[in-house]
Amino acid sequence: MPTVSMTVNGKPASGAAEPRTLLVKFLRETLGLTGTHVGCDTSQCGACCVIMNGRSVKSCTVLAVQAEGAEVTTIEGLAKDGKLHPMQEAFRENHGLQCGFCTPGMVISAVDLVRANPDPNDHDIREWLEGNLCRCTGYHNIVKAIKAGAQAMKGMAR
Repeated sequence: MPTVSMTVNGKPASGAAEPRTLLVKFLRETLGLTGTHVGCDTSQCGACCVIMNGRSVKSCTVLAVQAEGAEVTTIEGLAKDGKLHPMQEAFRENHGLQCGFCTPGMVISAVDLVRANPDPNDHDIREWLEGNLCRCTGYHNIVKAIKAGAQAMKGMAR
């Protein structure tokens, strides 16, 4: 079985992975990073989003071997020195979650949105989140949280 090596949340990580192993499975089962959720297994819900080489991807659509040498950031890697990332804090402060299952993917997608568009409006946010499903909310507080997170992220290195 091949060994896959990558940088995950700023640290070198490697492990055995069959060629058909999905990145989400590798992160959860091999590396023990269970914050990345498996929701649909069909690339529809976005619960499995991670940042790979600076862009958000659905880790259920990426093979672990495709991430060889990549830089991957999971929800666990956003907080620094015990302090939540501004987007995580904005979700907490603005009640941008209910059951929380979709939240890691939403936060990762929101961080990538702000990288691409530092000052998104409601329409931009809703359009960006088309690939992220939440079954509990009407997205109002998620949009509010992302706007607040975008404001909090101004000036910080993304």
